[in-house]
Amino acid sequence: MAVSPAPSSEPQTVTVKRPREYTQYLGLLAVLVAMCILFGLLSKNFLSWMSFTTIANQIPALSVMAVGMTFVLIIGGIDLSVGSVLAFSGALVSVAMVQWGWSLPVGIALALFTGIACGTLIGLISVSLNIPAFIVSLGMLEIARGGAYLATGSRTEYIGADVAFFNDPLIGRITPAFVIAFIIVICGHIFLTRTVWGRKLIGIGTNEEAMRLAGINTFLPKVLVFTVMGLLSAVAALFEVARMEAADPNIAVGMELSVIAAVVIGGTSLVGGRGSVLASFFGVLIIAVLASGLAQIGASDPTKRIITGIVIIVAVVFDMYRTRKARS
Repeated sequence: MAVSPAPSSEPQTVTVKRPREYTQYLGLLAVLVAMCILFGLLSKNFLSWMSFTTIANQIPALSVMAVGMTFVLIIGGIDLSVGSVLAFSGALVSVAMVQWGWSLPVGIALALFTGIACGTLIGLISVSLNIPAFIVSLGMLEIARGGAYLATGSRTEYIGADVAFFNDPLIGRITPAFVIAFIIVICGHIFLTRTVWGRKLIGIGTNEEAMRLAGINTFLPKVLVFTVMGLLSAVAALFEVARMEAADPNIAVGMELSVIAAVVIGGTSLVGGRGSVLASFFGVLIIAVLASGLAQIGASDPTKRIITGIVIIVAVVFDMYRTRKARS
């Protein structure tokens, strides 16, 4: 007759594994702190409240666009039109208010509708016709930029203080634009990590065919991701128009590269299936601190571009290394 061993009186050791995301956040935070310390040693004015608030008030547009780009990259897509959609949406605000005499709320609504329309069009064409989003968004980049030039007559359209409330400092010199952007980042993080739709996006990026075989409709989520990207580009346009009190058709040229760089630095995979909105926000902060620190130590513009490019390449190489290691 088998006798069960008596339970041990010694407490058993339970090994708890830290979530991968938690470790990722710590790594990004460590990089950010190290950069602040380095630039603080190189520039006596960097470690100051004014310096930090200046950085915070410069990143709202990039932050909200990084949220949308995180969703887009997670499903395995890409959107190269975000800078041009920003410019086009901002241009229509100026046209509506200055040339047509519309009120600010109506102008804001027009800008948001423009962003939604541009993003939805990219999503519908690329998903329904199975055309790479890279190509469709490249076409939208040209269309939206051309629309911005036509709307403003290829010149900066000054609106005035009516749109400046997004940029009016609150307590501690923080602007409403930064507060709104931070709320959007938190909402995006909760959506991706705590909702069924967020899990759907990750599943689509990981194995879309398996999602289809499981009876899950992938068409609508993929289109809506681009719709959200367009909407957030329009929100970014409102921040930029408020900051300059004007609409510039040349604004945000090449900004799509900065958005993608911030998201990739945050650890979102370029091949889909992995990403974090909160980590993308850390990527935005790293880019902003890097740009501000280099400016304060007197680095020339070519030097800043070279260093930023090196950081982006290192982040992409590290991402590809992690992807291959995870698949092996």
